[in-house]
Amino acid sequence: MKCIYCGFEDSKVVDSRSTVETNSIRRRRECLNCGKRFTTYETVESTPVLVVKKNGSIQPFDKNKIINGVIKACEKRPVSLAQIEGIADDIEKELNDGLVKEIRSIKIGDMVMERLKPLDDVAYIRFASVYRQFKDVTNFINFLSDIEND
Repeated sequence: MKCIYCGFEDSKVVDSRSTVETNSIRRRRECLNCGKRFTTYETVESTPVLVVKKNGSIQPFDKNKIINGVIKACEKRPVSLAQIEGIADDIEKELNDGLVKEIRSIKIGDMVMERLKPLDDVAYIRFASVYRQFKDVTNFINFLSDIEND
């Protein structure tokens, strides 16, 4: 690490601390040339996950879109905001842990439905009805009968 005062290229770490709010490590360093101290922050470099939409367009993954969609599906249902955020956090973690760079929006919808089903049947059906975009009542009834048989 280059000293910010004299530009010397070597320093020693005097103190290290984790910072919860920024998910980084704060390091106090001392220049081996001039002896002055300075602070650096070390963070994990992450590459964004890109979502391929149904129409072929690509946009960065946004956890808030999952939260907003699930909130709508869970309206007037006994599902807490913490549970909804847990679903979004879980999906985000799975995507980041899987080292996925691109994912189809359909797959994300399936991941949401997987997590909603054991949580609340009505919210699951609401989300599915919007997400699957049923073309007619027959398709929707078939979907409901499949749920009932599970």
